[in-house]
Amino acid sequence: MEPIRIRKAAVLGAGVMGAQIAAHLANAGFSVELFDLKSDSGTPNQVGDQAIERLKKLEPSPLATTEVLSRIRSGNYDDHLDRLRDCDLVIEAVAERIDIKRSLFAKITPALSAHAIVATNTSGLSINTLAKEVPESLRPNFLGIHFFNPPRYMPLVELIPTTQTRPEIVDALETWLTQRIGKSVIRAKDTPNFIANRIGVFSLLATMRHTEAFGLGLDTVDALTGPRIGRPKSASYRTVDVVGIDTLAHVVMTMRDQLPNDPWHSWFALPSWIEALVKEGALGQKTGRGLYKKEGREILVLDPASGSYRKSQGEISSEVDGILKIADPAKKFAALRQSEDPQAKFLWAVFRDVFHYSAYHLHEIADNARDLDLALRWGFGWTMGPLEIWQAAGWQTIAQAIADDMKAGRAVNQATLPAWVTNTGRQGVHTPNGSFSPAKNVDQPRSSLPVYKRQRFPETCFGEKRPSLTPASLETGETVYENSGVRLWRDPTLDAGIGILSFKSKMHTVGDDVLIGLLAALAHAERHLDGVVLWHEPPFSVGANLKQVSEACTAGAWDQLETMVANFQAASQALKYCTVPVVAAAQGMALGGGCEFLMHAHHRVMHLETYAGLVEAGVGLIPAGGGCKEFAVRAAHWASQSPTPTEVFPFIQQVFMPIAMAKVAKSAADVVRMGFGKQSDQIVFHAQELLSLGIRAARQLADTGYAPPAPAKSVIVSGRTGIANLEMILVNMHAGRMISDHDYRVAKAAATALCGGDIEPGSRVDEAWLITIERAEFMTLLKTPETQARIKHMLETGKPLRN
Repeated sequence: MEPIRIRKAAVLGAGVMGAQIAAHLANAGFSVELFDLKSDSGTPNQVGDQAIERLKKLEPSPLATTEVLSRIRSGNYDDHLDRLRDCDLVIEAVAERIDIKRSLFAKITPALSAHAIVATNTSGLSINTLAKEVPESLRPNFLGIHFFNPPRYMPLVELIPTTQTRPEIVDALETWLTQRIGKSVIRAKDTPNFIANRIGVFSLLATMRHTEAFGLGLDTVDALTGPRIGRPKSASYRTVDVVGIDTLAHVVMTMRDQLPNDPWHSWFALPSWIEALVKEGALGQKTGRGLYKKEGREILVLDPASGSYRKSQGEISSEVDGILKIADPAKKFAALRQSEDPQAKFLWAVFRDVFHYSAYHLHEIADNARDLDLALRWGFGWTMGPLEIWQAAGWQTIAQAIADDMKAGRAVNQATLPAWVTNTGRQGVHTPNGSFSPAKNVDQPRSSLPVYKRQRFPETCFGEKRPSLTPASLETGETVYENSGVRLWRDPTLDAGIGILSFKSKMHTVGDDVLIGLLAALAHAERHLDGVVLWHEPPFSVGANLKQVSEACTAGAWDQLETMVANFQAASQALKYCTVPVVAAAQGMALGGGCEFLMHAHHRVMHLETYAGLVEAGVGLIPAGGGCKEFAVRAAHWASQSPTPTEVFPFIQQVFMPIAMAKVAKSAADVVRMGFGKQSDQIVFHAQELLSLGIRAARQLADTGYAPPAPAKSVIVSGRTGIANLEMILVNMHAGRMISDHDYRVAKAAATALCGGDIEPGSRVDEAWLITIERAEFMTLLKTPETQARIKHMLETGKPLRN
């Protein structure tokens, strides 16, 4: 397969979706031309310019850093079509109307290069129909590409080839999207709304139908259909508000208009009370009101019967709460079916109808069951797809329950389950050999594209998974050292000489067992391995075990706590000065001590969605796992390396505020920008490549004669003058009531540690001195009632306390 050489891309349409697609391409390092209509007033490119400006304000941010905006250039269709000539990929993202798309294709075609790939980012229009609107010469390079919103964060991209699209183009684009853009790709058939929206929106329609049938409140339904059943926190109705009620209405209309023969066609309509909201302009989060609205700090939910809002307080009944805690899916679903509780009846009805709809349409919309299930995982955030859940709950048992409900009139009765579903020999759709394809009547293995060989633990489905739900970091490979806190293991299929060090604690917090285990594992690696990769499933680490710290404070075990801090510092130093290379492969949160471990590794391989920060100020503490020490050392180095060697204080000032205000990087690129990482670090866009690339980096370091850095024995510090200068900032912030009395005290302690203590400015100290200052300031704060109160509040609420 000839690789795609995409150096430059164009996005046609600077709306919310088009601009965010452009932003994510820029995140990945590509130059992007962002087109829209020429403005009649103001500057010609005003539409595109304003869209680029809006990208800075959107939350969650579509930008890895604001610097990537320099890679996006706005243009218009009247003046700048010549820019398309050197674009290798053109993504059309204009309004969902064939006439508008037809006109645009006619306009741009003469300007395209012969090799350009043209993709339409439609969410449901027929790709084959759209292909008829482009010149015949362009059709072999034309296909559908459906990003999910927001495109930076949602992994799914559906690729929809036409009958004329060259297969090698589809293969190459899937490879590029996976490796370079970090997307999880599903090839969908050219059917209305494709796979994810077809099933996901049907699930929402079934939810709405049964909400009314069982007399439940919208907030109660959201309590039932969120994380408790493996769905996102936004559950059902909150998801509609976030997506936009008008957007949902459009997708439902597409299903109603284009699926006249669907046995569930009568379901393809929104309740009248939702249609009323659309007419009122109450479209959800973007208009400030929809199914929910916020008044002050209070969240209100719509009561459809009255049309008014009430306080949101949805609660799960005790019976259903108990049922949902049952670990065995077969027992859980049996209990739901047997219960007389309206909430249980509601859940079973929704699951039943989604199971039924998915099985009935599988042959039509997807190549196999895997694609359907993964589309719901990646596009809607479900932890398991509908066919996976069905199989886990007992395939034939659930099939019989669906048939019984149909016979009794409790379920839609027009659509008989496909014969393959009730085949007595079938126990599911996912097997170790692959996932079932009704159209081909075989179990299809996963794609054999070479790009997937880079993925160490590719996401598969029930039946193809590892034997248990235990994280891969705890059960695969060969264990070479283990204690209650960590596991050091290796995978000979990747590299037998590189150890993988994984934490076993919840959220990968760092307590005594992790610290002891980390030190022992690194000592073992120095004797028996060529390198180490610090990796486990996300989050990377949320920092110190605060529960352990709080209990020791209550007991007054100050010597024990100081020993723990000393061990934390020793662990960070062991990472930094290990005689074999240590690579941190990070994804998700790397907070507090987790960020310090990230900083002390020799090299970092980070997924784009890595959020690091020294956040100890939030619990009334300062970084004391070597974080302050490390920034003092780095500041001295940065000062010595500047074009004109200067004082160290400006560099200390640069890192002080992020520590004092507990700021967190919003991407891996931001991690580097804030100084937690280095320019030489690697940023990875597909999370499943993280471990293999981390191992590759460790191997390269080992094979090129790795030697640890020399200990920093002569670090120039700012001393008491630096502390005083930083304290002036704090005085102004305190006077302006931006910080509390205790915030002031915590920030001054951080200033003291960063500046090397109350000594002469320009003094030279070693790392041991800096570590001692850091630990002393930490312990002083830990003994204060205010800090102890903050720690307890964080443990109880998960939120920082300002006192």
